[in-house]
Amino acid sequence: MAGDLFDVHQALFRSAFEAGLEYAAYVATGTPPQQERWERAFSASRLTASQKETLSRWTRTMNVLVLSGTWCGDCVRQVPLIARIAEACPQINLRLIDNQQHPEVANELRVHGASRVPVAVILSEDFFEVSRFGDRTLSHYRSKAARETGVACDAGLVGPAEAELALELSEWLDVFERGQLLLRTSGLLRSRYND
Repeated sequence: MAGDLFDVHQALFRSAFEAGLEYAAYVATGTPPQQERWERAFSASRLTASQKETLSRWTRTMNVLVLSGTWCGDCVRQVPLIARIAEACPQINLRLIDNQQHPEVANELRVHGASRVPVAVILSEDFFEVSRFGDRTLSHYRSKAARETGVACDAGLVGPAEAELALELSEWLDVFERGQLLLRTSGLLRSRYND
């Protein structure tokens, strides 16, 4: 079975993951005002007890590569949510890369033809792509559509309301849970771990 499996992007994603930074180190690459916005967003994000319980039951390793930009308001809003999920789940190995320093990955992860951030790629322990998601959650797009004023890229100066943030965190958790369930039911991994 393993001989039939391959991912044409495995080497690219493995290399990018290995070059990536852990969350705190990545945030430290930003300017002081950028770092402050990231720290404020991270502090505002909280998992519920139920969400933490869900994450504690996960058994499969998930390597998560996030294409981001410390300058980007959408990244300031979304990536701390991803970091909270990873923080609560020892099975998630999170690495972040800057979109401008990794053009090959940025080109691979284009959304609607454009280089957008953030984009998260969930990878198996073998660095096979499980799924990718970005740049915004459905609730964020609904909110954006309701208030659209023509601004091309929010700088993240004003954070989202608490209820919006909780909904977006829940949506990101759904993305990760889907990846975990795909890995948990994978024939290759069930055979490998005899479970």
